[in-house]
Amino acid sequence: MKRLIATIALALLVVPATFAGEQSLLARVTVYWASGDAGSNHNQSTGRRLQTGDCSVDTRHIAYGSSVIFPDGTTSAAVDSGPAVRNRKAARISGRTIYERNAVVIDRFFETKREALSWASRNPLFMTVRVVQQ
Repeated sequence: MKRLIATIALALLVVPATFAGEQSLLARVTVYWASGDAGSNHNQSTGRRLQTGDCSVDTRHIAYGSSVIFPDGTTSAAVDSGPAVRNRKAARISGRTIYERNAVVIDRFFETKREALSWASRNPLFMTVRVVQQ
């Protein structure tokens, strides 16, 4: 029975976001922030400057342009990707259960380190997020 439930949960995680307008996913949410260098600007892979409210996602599960709604009511725009979210290392290392180890990783961007760490300290590592495809 546990194997059946794990198989179903894994299948639901790998269903592409293009098949549904809205879906719920278990996610390991990490944070990152702009570097403090005066001359640096934090750009995403397309060259657009990242802003608070943007996040990096694995495009195999969450399409660019989708809105990611967190349990605290905040919303992020899926605008970037990277190896840390694609390989799910944060979930594999910190997950206690098979569901947590198989969770997608979402990396939220903040302008400052203080904002990022403040948000991270107020929220759990793993949470169920809603993804609304635009």
